[in-house]
Amino acid sequence: MRKPFVAGNWKMHGSRESISNLLNGLSAQVDAVKGVDIAVCPPALYIDFVQSQLQGSVISVGAQNMAEEPVQGAFTGEVSVEMLKDMNCSYVILGHSERRSLYGETDAQVATKVQVALDAGVTPILCVGETLAERESGVMESVIATQLDAVLEKSGIAAFERIVIAYEPVWAIGTGVTATPEQAQEVHAFIRGKLAQADAAVAEKVIIQYGGSVKPDNAVELFGQPDIDGGLIGGASLNADDFMAICKAASK
Repeated sequence: MRKPFVAGNWKMHGSRESISNLLNGLSAQVDAVKGVDIAVCPPALYIDFVQSQLQGSVISVGAQNMAEEPVQGAFTGEVSVEMLKDMNCSYVILGHSERRSLYGETDAQVATKVQVALDAGVTPILCVGETLAERESGVMESVIATQLDAVLEKSGIAAFERIVIAYEPVWAIGTGVTATPEQAQEVHAFIRGKLAQADAAVAEKVIIQYGGSVKPDNAVELFGQPDIDGGLIGGASLNADDFMAICKAASK
């Protein structure tokens, strides 16, 4: 039985004041959520502050990205996995569509980052997904398969016992447009089936989140699908009531 996992990707949002208010709101409600793993992923500059605010909480902390270089060095502006470990980060989001499209990260770079995170004992949240043009041109499955293959070739199928996958249709991120539960389930089933070709037992255990305009009013139906194991939440994770409502939906 897979345990649902909901993570909040705050992206480039936050200040000490807004984060304190948000975390106070989360802490006041989190005890009402049962049977769900919860994490928040703030901007790197605020990770230590968030950890201090969440001391003793069941809410874990993750990062939004990291360097592909496995050791510290002359890489101005980068954050190493060892730094994330030093800040007690449990997770790191890798291969988010914004990193791929805006900053040109390749499948090979994402796969390298995944392996670096695994080697350090930090759980990667591996993002995969297609653009609207790719979906409409019928290459959605091949795009996602290629993204997965890069990690499979680098790390092997057994590594997926320690990887979380987040399916994020690029056309549904920040647009207000959400994949229907049936559309999302179809792709989640494809991802699990793709991994099952290599090892069915591993594939059955993999947590596959959905990310793409998840809101309290659509979360229950999305999370009710058999292969959707929670969500990677963007905008709604910046509102304590909305994020906790989504977490509660995952527990049902």
